[in-house]
Amino acid sequence: MKLPFGRRSAILSVLGLTLLAGISSPTFAQAEELAPIRIGINAGLSADAVNQAAKEAAEKGLKVEVIEFTDWVVPNEALKSKEIDVNYFQHQPFLDQNAKKAGYDFVSVGVGTLTKLGLYSKKYKSIEELPEGAKVAISDDPVNGGRALELLQSIGLIKLKDGLTSAAIPADIVENPKKLDIIELPNQQIPRALDDVDLGQGYPSGMGLFGVDPNSALVFDGVQTRYALRFFVRKEDEANKSVQEFVRTYQNSPEVRAILKKHFGDLTVPAWD
Repeated sequence: MKLPFGRRSAILSVLGLTLLAGISSPTFAQAEELAPIRIGINAGLSADAVNQAAKEAAEKGLKVEVIEFTDWVVPNEALKSKEIDVNYFQHQPFLDQNAKKAGYDFVSVGVGTLTKLGLYSKKYKSIEELPEGAKVAISDDPVNGGRALELLQSIGLIKLKDGLTSAAIPADIVENPKKLDIIELPNQQIPRALDDVDLGQGYPSGMGLFGVDPNSALVFDGVQTRYALRFFVRKEDEANKSVQEFVRTYQNSPEVRAILKKHFGDLTVPAWD
């Protein structure tokens, strides 16, 4: 945008005084240097917090376009192909599982939230009510599915083989006294499958997107730091100032915290605290 000469001169004068005074706070010129960015996220209730941060970033002169995806593959492909500048939907173990085979060279530039995993049911009110042979839907990716199997083991429904050095898979079950029928599905399909199965794993944000009360799980696991969601960029963009500013905005916003608290209570907590 070309400024009228008089206004341009006035701005330059103010900048000159600021530099002479040695003031270190951000200037108009610094704000103008922030290039627009596109962030890819998963659709769900947690998107409200990202959109709030984008609104606040815009007030600082940073334009952020939020792109919502409905699966866990496309956000990484979009980042790899430079359709987006940053994504925010996955934890480090999930990326590590996929990075080598898919050729992703991404790095984390900040942590987001820690979310508990739940086991949900539309048919039963407690774990004790599950019948023998109950159908249990877990994620078909080993990292998130493995987390569900660990939760099933922690409540005594199955036992996994000892000494596992990677994420558990159904073949690692060595004891299954209730003869649970473990069904692997893409994570995004599990909320819709709750009408057809007895129990299904899920994250509060994804369940809420499909009208399931995020707080209604029969059991939740604990908050585990290795499963903190992270902001990932291509390695060559690790120093991207616009992304860094957006991450700071997200982490420091009281409104973002309030939105997360409203939607999820204590099920989702800031990992940067």
